[in-house]
Amino acid sequence: MRPSHLLFIFLLLLTVIDGTLYLHAKRLGSDIKDEQALQEIAVAGLGLTDLAVATEARYTRHPAVSDPMAPFMDHPGAIEHFPTGSFWNAPENTGTR
Repeated sequence: MRPSHLLFIFLLLLTVIDGTLYLHAKRLGSDIKDEQALQEIAVAGLGLTDLAVATEARYTRHPAVSDPMAPFMDHPGAIEHFPTGSFWNAPENTGTR
C-alpha cells in the first residue's frame, strides 16, 4: 500500500469522525433547548428569579440587603468557601454572545 493511500484513508477517517461529532452536537443542542424550556416552566411556576441548585450564597438577590462587593468575589481565581462549589462546573453554554 502506498503512503498516499494511507494518507487518504486517514483523511477519510477524520472526515467521518468530524461529521459524526457535528451531528451529535446538533442533536445535543436540540436536547438542551428542550431541557431549558422545561427549566423555564419550573422557574416561572415556582416564582423564582432563577433555578436554585444550592442554598449557599454569599449574597441575596435583593440589592438592599446584599454585600456590594459580593458580585466581585465570584471570579475564576476566587477561593471557594462553600463545599457545594466543588460539585458543579460553570455552565458551558449561557446563550449569550
